[in-house]
Amino acid sequence: MNNLLIYAIFIGIGATIVMDLFALLLLKIFGIPSLNYALVGRWIGGFSQGKFTCPNIIQAHSVRGEHAIGWAAHYSIGIAFALVLLLIEGLQWVDQPTLLPALIVGVLTTVAPFFIMQPAFGFGFAASKTPKPTIARLRSLQAHTVYGVGLYLAGLLLSMLIKY
Repeated sequence: MNNLLIYAIFIGIGATIVMDLFALLLLKIFGIPSLNYALVGRWIGGFSQGKFTCPNIIQAHSVRGEHAIGWAAHYSIGIAFALVLLLIEGLQWVDQPTLLPALIVGVLTTVAPFFIMQPAFGFGFAASKTPKPTIARLRSLQAHTVYGVGLYLAGLLLSMLIKY
């Protein structure tokens, strides 16, 4: 169990870094912004007051520490999804990581923004209330697919580190 958590933390942080580096690349090369994680922090910050949804998170009042809360949540969620991968595939996956399970988990993580976060932010299910829902959906799918690739790459790195 101890290795499971350590491996999930390593792989989850690694995969989330890959996702963030890809987002930075999209911003620098194409000017495409990613999710502002302060909005995630604003949403989570409202939980203590019993607010779990917002008509429009962008227009909601800021919450103290929302940037730190949002980024901590982003990486914690990345770790949690890596744990799911390891629970499904087992620790033997770390010995010989394969791309397909990592990609499947990455793509399936798109369920979280589509059916939890976007509706809670006031954006509707699968971004249906945004100005360009198809683009928002494709960007979410793209980011989470890249996260899946990151799971695989972080798994490969961990596998190499364990063997040496």
